[in-house]
Amino acid sequence: MSELLPHQLIVQTALSFGLPRSLHVIAELGVADHLDEEPATAETLAAAVGAHPESLGRLLRVLSDYGIFEQRSGKFAHTPASRLLRSDHPQSLRSYVRMIGLPWFWGSYQYLETAVRNGKPALQKVLPQGIWSHFDAQPQEARLFGEAMTGKAQADIAAVMGSYDFSHFASIADIGGGHGHLLAAILRANPSAHGVLFDLPQVIESAQAVASERLKLQGGDFFKDALPVCDAYTLMEVIHDWNDRDSKAILSAVRRAAAKGAKLLLIEQMLPDASVPNAAALLDIAMMTLLGGKQRTRSEYARLFEEAGFRLDGVIWMPAGASSIIEGTAV
Repeated sequence: MSELLPHQLIVQTALSFGLPRSLHVIAELGVADHLDEEPATAETLAAAVGAHPESLGRLLRVLSDYGIFEQRSGKFAHTPASRLLRSDHPQSLRSYVRMIGLPWFWGSYQYLETAVRNGKPALQKVLPQGIWSHFDAQPQEARLFGEAMTGKAQADIAAVMGSYDFSHFASIADIGGGHGHLLAAILRANPSAHGVLFDLPQVIESAQAVASERLKLQGGDFFKDALPVCDAYTLMEVIHDWNDRDSKAILSAVRRAAAKGAKLLLIEQMLPDASVPNAAALLDIAMMTLLGGKQRTRSEYARLFEEAGFRLDGVIWMPAGASSIIEGTAV
């Protein structure tokens, strides 16, 4: 970006929505599933997915320019990034990309100006009934959402496990932990620990498969119900869904359950202090558009922790560079 002339920067940025839409379409068509170890032509891939060869090739070309796929002598080959679009990849992001490509998701961005003017999520213009009611009426999209969240979590979980030592805790609660993949990974690595997965009752109902003698399930609403008493609390990409008032309420609920000295671990994409292109800033716009939530800087987390009864001890930047572990202690 810095090498572009000013007018080029404006023009390229104005047109750049075509890049993610190209990615959405490629994921929806399942192109990566039909590309094996040997490079393939656009014609071959188009025949496999039922697409127009030239049009498909143009999408693959622009994605290759950004490192997603690679052009080799008129054919296209996989890169480490494009392999994540395969359905059979252990850390597949295909469902995540497909979810972002759903009409209600990217369609909300056409109302971004409204969100900026009134401070309310633009998603309200597209899904006035709310996202959860929409999923109740669209079970296929609800399944896709679940797959998307699970797929995205896999890379983050691997990074968390390689970045933080959980062996000091006898009990760990994962608040808003979905289907319990993070907590299950923590307990596998720490066989003497026990855990409690806390989420909405309907989410807990669908998470029965992870329950065990060491992993208990507890349904409830963290705005209304008492949280489990544990030595440590993890919240992975929960706080960014909420504005400051609601985020403080969630962390205050954790503090009411936590004994003095208990650890609070937020796994979030933190906004950097320096002004550089970064994924967290783009996610921040998504949170504003869809949910009214936000990404935060270190100083914003420090203030939020203090208001909720925690001390911010430090930030652990994980190897992937996208997320970080924000560590605090109940005071």
